[in-house]
Amino acid sequence: MTGRRRKIHFSKIYTFRCGKSSVKDDHHQIGGPGYSRVVYCNEPKSFEASLTEYADNYVKSTKYTPATFLPKSLFEQFRRVANFFFLVTAILSFTKIAPYSAVSSVLPLVIVIGATMIKEGVEDYRRKRQDDEVNSRKVNVHQGDGTFKQCEWKELKVGDVVKVQKDEFFPADLLLLSSSYDDAICYVETMNLDGETNLKLKQALEVTSSLHEESSFKDFKAVVKCEDPNANLYTFVGSMELEEQNHPLEPQQLLLRDSKLRNTEYIYGVVIFTGHETKVIQNSTDPPSKRSKIEKKMDKIIYFLFGVLFVMAFIGSIVFGIVTKDDLHGERMKRWYLRPDNANIFFDPDRAPLAAIYHFLTALMLYSYLIPISLYVSIEIVKVLQSIFINQDIEMYHEETDTPAHARTSNLNEELGQIDTILSDKTGTLTCNSMEFIKCSVAGTPYGRGVTEVERAMAKRYGTALLGTKDKKNDTVENDTKPHIKGYNFEDERITDGNWVHEPHSEVIQKFLRLLAICHTAIPDVDENTGKVTYEAESPDEASFVIAASELGFEFYKRTQTTVSINEFDPVSHTKVQRDYDLLNVLEFNSTRKRMSVIVRNEEGQLLLLCKGADSVMLERLAKSGRQFENETREHVDEYADAGLRTLLLAYRELTEEEYKEFDEKFKAAKNSVSADRETLIDDATELVEKDLILLGATAVEDKLQQGVPECIDKLAQAGIKIWVLTGDKMETAINIGFACSLLRQGMKQIIVTLETPEIKQLEKVGEKGPIAEASKKSILQQISEGKDLIASSGNEAFALIIDGKSLVYALEDDLKKMFLDLAVACSSVICCRSSPKQKALVTRLVKEETGKTTLAIGDGANDVGMLQEADIGVGISGVEGMQAVMSSDISIAQFKYLERLLLVHGHWCYRRISSMICYFFYKNVAFGFTLFFYEAYASFTAQPAYNDWFLSLYNVFFTSLPVIAMGVFDQDVSARFCLKFSLLYQEGVQNVLFSWRRIIGWMLNGVCSAVIIFFLCTRALDVQAFKKDGKTAGLDVLGPTMYTCVVWVVNCQMALSISYFTLIQHIFIWGGICLWYLFLLAYGALPPSYSTNAYKVFTEALAPSASYWFITLCVVIAALIPYFSYKSIQMRFFPMYHGMIQWIRHEGRSEDPDYCNMVRQRSIRHTTVGFTARSMARTNPLTGSIHYQTSTARTNPLTGSNHGQR
Repeated sequence: MTGRRRKIHFSKIYTFRCGKSSVKDDHHQIGGPGYSRVVYCNEPKSFEASLTEYADNYVKSTKYTPATFLPKSLFEQFRRVANFFFLVTAILSFTKIAPYSAVSSVLPLVIVIGATMIKEGVEDYRRKRQDDEVNSRKVNVHQGDGTFKQCEWKELKVGDVVKVQKDEFFPADLLLLSSSYDDAICYVETMNLDGETNLKLKQALEVTSSLHEESSFKDFKAVVKCEDPNANLYTFVGSMELEEQNHPLEPQQLLLRDSKLRNTEYIYGVVIFTGHETKVIQNSTDPPSKRSKIEKKMDKIIYFLFGVLFVMAFIGSIVFGIVTKDDLHGERMKRWYLRPDNANIFFDPDRAPLAAIYHFLTALMLYSYLIPISLYVSIEIVKVLQSIFINQDIEMYHEETDTPAHARTSNLNEELGQIDTILSDKTGTLTCNSMEFIKCSVAGTPYGRGVTEVERAMAKRYGTALLGTKDKKNDTVENDTKPHIKGYNFEDERITDGNWVHEPHSEVIQKFLRLLAICHTAIPDVDENTGKVTYEAESPDEASFVIAASELGFEFYKRTQTTVSINEFDPVSHTKVQRDYDLLNVLEFNSTRKRMSVIVRNEEGQLLLLCKGADSVMLERLAKSGRQFENETREHVDEYADAGLRTLLLAYRELTEEEYKEFDEKFKAAKNSVSADRETLIDDATELVEKDLILLGATAVEDKLQQGVPECIDKLAQAGIKIWVLTGDKMETAINIGFACSLLRQGMKQIIVTLETPEIKQLEKVGEKGPIAEASKKSILQQISEGKDLIASSGNEAFALIIDGKSLVYALEDDLKKMFLDLAVACSSVICCRSSPKQKALVTRLVKEETGKTTLAIGDGANDVGMLQEADIGVGISGVEGMQAVMSSDISIAQFKYLERLLLVHGHWCYRRISSMICYFFYKNVAFGFTLFFYEAYASFTAQPAYNDWFLSLYNVFFTSLPVIAMGVFDQDVSARFCLKFSLLYQEGVQNVLFSWRRIIGWMLNGVCSAVIIFFLCTRALDVQAFKKDGKTAGLDVLGPTMYTCVVWVVNCQMALSISYFTLIQHIFIWGGICLWYLFLLAYGALPPSYSTNAYKVFTEALAPSASYWFITLCVVIAALIPYFSYKSIQMRFFPMYHGMIQWIRHEGRSEDPDYCNMVRQRSIRHTTVGFTARSMARTNPLTGSIHYQTSTARTNPLTGSNHGQR
């Protein structure tokens, strides 16, 4: 925008009147619970102020301090049962019962715990640096003598008077006293609070608005009494006592910390809330802690391995006790080498039970290598790296807004591959939330010839042409000559260019357009050079209304707190004339009222109430004499809803002076009230005037679908993901948007659950709540039962369930919600219309808790926060409605279409990688642990380890950990292109075929099999035969390293067989791990015997020169890999999983052969893999375990799309 903003001198236009009324009687709550804060303005060091104990302005977001880092971090680490177990074994390693040295046990634990603590410390240090940067910002603070001095934010105290300059952030919650504008207004940007870039208008009390000079604060003294610190960003109640008079305070005077001063040179304010008592920090509560299902299952596997560990130790101890008791018979000793005749307590036959108990503890320490010590830290590393790949995926980068995908937490990566149900908002999520005024109905006449995307989709389904409309896609000539105006896509020569004056009801059209220009809270921005007016509005809808009014001849160009100025098209002179309207009251819109009104006085002195709102609340407020155009308007609203448009009704009434006086007194009393029922009192006051309205007409704005939404939904449906849409729109609008975005398809019949029945409407006219509720609940029960019966009796057809908000109230009650969910999960698509934010959250919770399946919620606005936090994964869209959804989400994306790649590609990859990684971790530890068990049994359970102490300690940390991390980061069973082409592959995650107990136990049994082969082949091969040139046989010093070499080779080669997609890093880690073992053996053996013990020069002098060592290694490795290789070959040939089939397609180069690809899809129909379609196969009802198929529904829409079951 060019030009300089025009400085506004509001006091020359109006006299500010708000805040003068005495509030002595209304502020009875101040001083009571919740309203006890007292601020001594400009006297932060006074005696009275010193008696208050308010927080300082130092903000700390760190988890630790230098003093608490070590104890708190250690506590966090040892809360994990596995880490605590290793801590206990490390402590016991200092006792005589330890089978290995203490340092070899402690060092790996220190490395693993230390790595995690360092990660925590680095993250916390970054938070500390951010805190220091914020706390060290400078602001001008009054020093008490009429001068201001720069101080750091952290030094501010409650009561300080500060001066904030243009484009600076507010350092605390401030009470606005005055500004560079004569009338103490200022513009505030709240992007850091709610993500909205629209500027908010704030204004100080008139009594302080004259404090423009720094010197004027020398003698300024006031006392503010207000509410206690709370998290509500949009409320503030209190009073200021100045010169022995009380003045009520409202949110209009409160400037919140972290919001920014814009388009205002400076403001003065007094500090009300500081530090952690500010509203923004009170509001920044931690989101609910979420853990993935795989992580929870992993804990169960750890407990299972603990059980195996205890059983192994128990069996060994029993055997050891029995054998030890039988060791000594007189002079005869069975195990003479243990000297049972002169043994300590550990091998004393006379104290065999006690020896067995000691052996049990020793065995627990020895077999502890069954538990993977580096599992948790490895998974954390992998998940962080996976998140980086998601963040840097160029395919999910939105160039227009410069917004990449952002994984705000890495804990849930694998959950992205297991989504069963998506619950989506509509406005701003499926649509752009960029509203365009396209049609309207005035005085019962429809205007506007634009064609919506929904109308095009409907015409395509009907196979009919669009008549009586103008398709802007085809109207290229006009589009070339007339530039497009954002928010305005209205075409109708009957009322454009002032032609409305020739219409039969021109006076109604004039009132209609005037209402659009006046009834809003938008702020005009006039360019001084060009005179062009732009608008800052709280919502895209409101901006489109003001723009439409301006384009149709009613230009809103100036606003003050008490006036609205408009350049109106005069029907007599056919020129624009300036008219000012005194703005007396604004009755704001909220989700409960569903309407907004303003009360103005025109230049003729008439009092007018102008109102716009949803038809559900407006029609009941019409006067009998104001329903002249009701039937026609209803028809048009229904048509607009069918076309996917958002509609509002516009109405007005004239007020008498007596009516307004009564309302104004009650409204002021309600606004000045400082009590919990303040909002109720305000609503009661508005009811006095928002009645007996005269209907003018209806507006219709189009919220266009985001690019790629239909294709994305279609692909997700093919992947077998159920999609629910939770929206506040009318049922007809939601249904037609569903068709436009392919959520509903031809052949999919509809079950519609609604309370818009003649019986219920008749009861509502009577108005008795009891009978209405009883009849409504009975009706819902009947409709749900009929829907379930129809599903049970129908064939393989697809259905959609559509339910409205009124019905949801009853459907979500405890005794009905199970039936409702049974019906909903049997449907392909579910649309909940007219649903409130609370209902969105309740539906999400119901699906998540009752089905036990993974849910994903996606939304873009503050009204979606509850839904996002309830779901297993919350995805925020960084859209027009601000960043509150993004700030509450687990992952944020710029467009809905990126959900396809996020789930089908990254979700599948992350699920497969984490699942395979964990299974492999347990495999390699079981294989290693059971060689220890077999050797101890071989040595008659004497707790003799098969390996050197350091061999034991470094197995998990160095020789086998890096390859599994590489697999968790880089492995791909199929490419991204094939993930999208064969979207049914996603069902592997939904059905959890890669991390089922069967597969986990299978990998563990594979580990036991490998251990058996390694141990018995090595011991048999080295038994009796000469190993060295001098004829000596192999002892433990040779057998241990030989078995260990075979274990390292086998588990790393097993990894190579498991990997589907090799990278250079994986080659380095796999073969490098094996080379590292040989280098370690060489270096460790070169150390003096006091350090290397039985590994002293064992490689150079015993192993390397012996041909049998290399031959045994080769044979054992091949033999140990044959079982897995054979199993995989048979499975791939005869029982391939779905990803295996796709790998064959890629291998044979037949990915473009449609017949062959279709054959592969057909072959995938088996209970162990993935069903043929996403909608009709693999449909197991999680609540009953029975198979449900998609069928026809109670109410048929002739416009439906194709069968979801055949997608």
